[in-house]
Amino acid sequence: MWLKPEEVLLKNALKLWLMERSNDYFVLQRRRGYGEEGGGGLTEESFHLIDSLFIATGLLVGTLDSVLDSTAKVAPFRILHQTPDSQVYLSIACGANREEINKHWDWLEQNIMKTLSVFDSNEDITNFVQGKIRGLIAEEGKQSFAKEDDPEKFREALLKFEKYFGLPEQEKLVTYYSCSYWKGRVPCQGWLYLSTNFLSFYSFLLGSEIKLIISWDAISRLEKTSNVILTESIHVCSQGENHYFSMFLHINQTYLLMEQLANYAIRRLFDKETFDNDPILDDPLQITKRGLENRAHSEQFNAFFRLPKEETLKEVHECFLWVPFSHFNTHGKMCISENYICFASQDGNLCSVIIPLREVLAIDKTNDSSKSVIVSIKGKTAFRFSEVKEFEQLVSKLRLKCGAASTQYHDISTEVPISSDSVDPSDNTEVQSLTCQRECSKTVNTEALMTVFHPQNLETLNSKMLKEKMKEQSWNILFAECGRGVSMFRTKKTRDLVVRGIPETLRGELWMLFSGAVNDMAANPGYYAEVVEQSLGTCNLATEEIERDLRRSLPEHPAFQSDTGISALRRVLTAYAFRNPKIGYCQAMNILTSVLLLYAKEEEAFWLLVAVCERMLPDYFNRRIIGALVDQAVFEELIRDHLPQLTEHMTDMTFFSSVSLSWFLTLFISVLPIESAVNVVDCFFYDGIKAILQLGLAILDYNLDKLLACKDDAEAVTALNRFFDNVTNKDSPLPSSVQQGSNVSDEKSSHIRVDITDLIRESNEKYGNMRCEDIHSMRCRNRLYVIQTLEETTKQNVLRVVSQDVKLSLHELDELYVIFKKQLFFSYYWCLSSPVLKHHDPSLPYLEQYQIDCQQFRVLYHLLSPWAHSANRDSLALWTFRLLDENSDCLINFKEFSSAIDIMYNGSFTEKLKLLFKLHIPPGKSLTVVWLVSVSYCYKCDLGYLFSAYTEVKSKDPSKCDELSKEELLYFSQLHVSKPAKEKEAESVKKSPEKGKGKVDIQAYLSQWQDELLKKEDNIKDLPRMNQSQFIQFSKTLYNLFHEDPDEESLYQAIAVVTSLLLRMEEVGRKLQSPQSSAKGFSSAVGASRGSSEGQTESHLEKEPSSLREDPQWSFAFEQILASLLNEPALVKFFEKPIDVKAKLENAKTSQLSSRTKM
Repeated sequence: MWLKPEEVLLKNALKLWLMERSNDYFVLQRRRGYGEEGGGGLTEESFHLIDSLFIATGLLVGTLDSVLDSTAKVAPFRILHQTPDSQVYLSIACGANREEINKHWDWLEQNIMKTLSVFDSNEDITNFVQGKIRGLIAEEGKQSFAKEDDPEKFREALLKFEKYFGLPEQEKLVTYYSCSYWKGRVPCQGWLYLSTNFLSFYSFLLGSEIKLIISWDAISRLEKTSNVILTESIHVCSQGENHYFSMFLHINQTYLLMEQLANYAIRRLFDKETFDNDPILDDPLQITKRGLENRAHSEQFNAFFRLPKEETLKEVHECFLWVPFSHFNTHGKMCISENYICFASQDGNLCSVIIPLREVLAIDKTNDSSKSVIVSIKGKTAFRFSEVKEFEQLVSKLRLKCGAASTQYHDISTEVPISSDSVDPSDNTEVQSLTCQRECSKTVNTEALMTVFHPQNLETLNSKMLKEKMKEQSWNILFAECGRGVSMFRTKKTRDLVVRGIPETLRGELWMLFSGAVNDMAANPGYYAEVVEQSLGTCNLATEEIERDLRRSLPEHPAFQSDTGISALRRVLTAYAFRNPKIGYCQAMNILTSVLLLYAKEEEAFWLLVAVCERMLPDYFNRRIIGALVDQAVFEELIRDHLPQLTEHMTDMTFFSSVSLSWFLTLFISVLPIESAVNVVDCFFYDGIKAILQLGLAILDYNLDKLLACKDDAEAVTALNRFFDNVTNKDSPLPSSVQQGSNVSDEKSSHIRVDITDLIRESNEKYGNMRCEDIHSMRCRNRLYVIQTLEETTKQNVLRVVSQDVKLSLHELDELYVIFKKQLFFSYYWCLSSPVLKHHDPSLPYLEQYQIDCQQFRVLYHLLSPWAHSANRDSLALWTFRLLDENSDCLINFKEFSSAIDIMYNGSFTEKLKLLFKLHIPPGKSLTVVWLVSVSYCYKCDLGYLFSAYTEVKSKDPSKCDELSKEELLYFSQLHVSKPAKEKEAESVKKSPEKGKGKVDIQAYLSQWQDELLKKEDNIKDLPRMNQSQFIQFSKTLYNLFHEDPDEESLYQAIAVVTSLLLRMEEVGRKLQSPQSSAKGFSSAVGASRGSSEGQTESHLEKEPSSLREDPQWSFAFEQILASLLNEPALVKFFEKPIDVKAKLENAKTSQLSSRTKM
């Protein structure tokens, strides 16, 4: 065990301890009297000479140690940290036996030794070792506390986490680890805190504090690495900065948790298109370390056994399964979920079994010492699991789960007699849906298209048909040994037969079995018929696209030249679009579905499509095809590992992405002849994406010499296309009229023909050692990179559009966009049901993908606006938001946001004044109240705050009916709440001409462009006049802006002069009798402000309006105000004063998180 470092004087210690191993920094010692056979490395002669001197000492020490009580006993082995040129050592570890102490010694050599060489002084080395050992001790303590569920240590860590980083209380700490953070070439020992939204690190050593906060959504790369100095570390890349964390006690566990949290954040914030409605994504506060670990195990369990995503792994038991055809017990793990009992042998490939509880007839236990559990299923088959710990409790649980009746078995065997009327396993998957199939048989095909259009003629058997029959016979022999149906044994022999190609007659059945679609269909009897009936006659964008692509799906095949095949394809695609509207229909789905319909019944083809789109190829078939891009990134990584010479030759790795996209989306169906492509689909349903990756590598390897000889990408594409044209399936029983490969004449091609079976076998031999767990890890790692790349593309497109209309530099716009987006995400972090999150749609135009609401804008206004020091800054923020929100949807995009910030930073005197002028002229009363109620209702803002900010202007308006009754407010709120969804959708279609349409409407774009040009030509003369209450508020705003300015007094005098001048101009303009009290009152208020504070001025302005209501209204035009203000140099200088934009943005970035906490 590791010990708290304590000083040891080696001079006296040598009498009691013998040195066994040593290096420059550590010494391993054995206590005298223990394990004398070690000898400390001395020769036999030397040992006898020295032994006579120390034998008495050894016996004494051994005796003392043995008679002392257990609490005082000294461990026989220890490790010391030695400081060069000093007799003072530090004890850092001890062990009860040599195995334990050697384990600690090996860890030090692997993780610490190489690191210590980077330090310049012995003092730094000692401090580092002490810090590391203390961290390891705390880590071990945390592990024990986690097992005992003792909250004290976690509470202590939580208090430190809150103290160090100052995050909001809603930020949930998941776990924490002791580790080292590399700052340059020097490691800093500290604590890594993993919370729901952030990765945080804190270290305080020798007066130096290091504090690091990285949001999970900003991470573009997360991986385990190793180099000369760092044996194993975790590399985190965020916004172009690299961070390295090392020296974890359990690095694999730490990395898995970090990977889950990062992917969780990415999915919650960026990837809302996925079909999976995951409850954990909606409530970040429910995330726990144990929950994440259980979730990871369940996902791995479901992926390995191809089970529905709803299944949750409940129990895992190590045991032995009796394999009857091999006559031996195979060791592995029995995994139990709500509806399945599964078994996988230790290596994963030797043997695996899936037992649905719906198939179970009885659960029993044996009476002998074998601790066996017997599971009897339909079809006269039983599985015996032996050496199961707590097998009696397990039997009780399983009986409750499946409700199976217990039967006493006296004779233990694998063949348990079941009643003769048991259902045959080949029919199990059809029994539950048989009735529904009969009901909808008029509309749904109950036969595979291949059996209709290419029935096998037994009278005319040729060589290919004979080979096909031999394949069938091989499978029948396998079924006789391993069983048939969902609960069959899956062994290496099963894989070998799949690689050879599944027979035509068995293809549909085995596709359903290996993909897990058989379980989906059994769990949802009659579902497909219902969906077909509900989706018939629907008309939307998906159905239009389906109709357009129907005739393009395998057009050369007779099945899709007739109404039978076309109708079946239409029903399956339309039903799936109805089931999963978030995916709807995506190109390539038609090609895949047409092949499924050839070999599977229509309902089976539907469930196969569900399995592919929702489980086997997640996120492939959506607008951004994220899943395909992720697997392409994995493919590129594998190319770099397995074909480095090709990587060195290709100048740009994106070539492989562009070429291989169709490989992944269509499972090679679009590039290979149909008779060869179905063999690839066979392997895909058995091995998943691994089969596609392996085949892709084998194809590149086969064409390696040709690709290396190519001078450009076009030549490489041509070489690959020629290769695909020459891939054949010599054993295919399909007629020559259907086979695509046979249509390529030998005269046209002098290239060597390649048989698909040989190609697949070669891919398995060369690249079959890839583990599913490694592929899953690569998928997670590259998913971060792919989504961040897409987000970067979105940002660049937004900046390119916005930069044309503002004076901010591209770098400044980039920083502003980061702040804008980060503020938006802060709302997602801690709000369980943020309405703005629902507006994030990656299919929208780039500018509309991210929009902020009023509260978020208010925080950003406080951070960024040069006028944020004003006393009425909340009012200014609300008015600015209202001005920018032209369509009154309570949201503004980055273009609108940056336009206002740009005017405040870089606008001319006239532009800034014009902005302030507009802020003080609200729209009509009814529209404004509806807008305020809308903001309050949608975003849970404080309606009192909104109305108080608004009525700062309106309360002084002497117009009649200014006060609104409760009935009116209720009426307006109901107007907003009951706003039809179709109306909102219509508005979004108007804003985005391509939204909701099959093609881009050019006329709509031209009209939108013309409207934007007209807005830019906004004439000063078109601005409305400002009435007296608005002008009073405008003057108050100016006074607030001048507060604490170095030229405050001169600015106050200047504004007083301007207001007096404007009032005199108004008097002359109206050509009335002598000035009335309104003008006098206002002039006195302005005069009183000279040499006085802002607060005194405001008090005058607030007292006067009561008398103003009695007098006639007066107003000013913008030209009048502008001309008057231009006469005052102090005012012009104030508004034209340059602003350090860079410093403002940097300050906003550093204080953004803390400001969120305060808000």
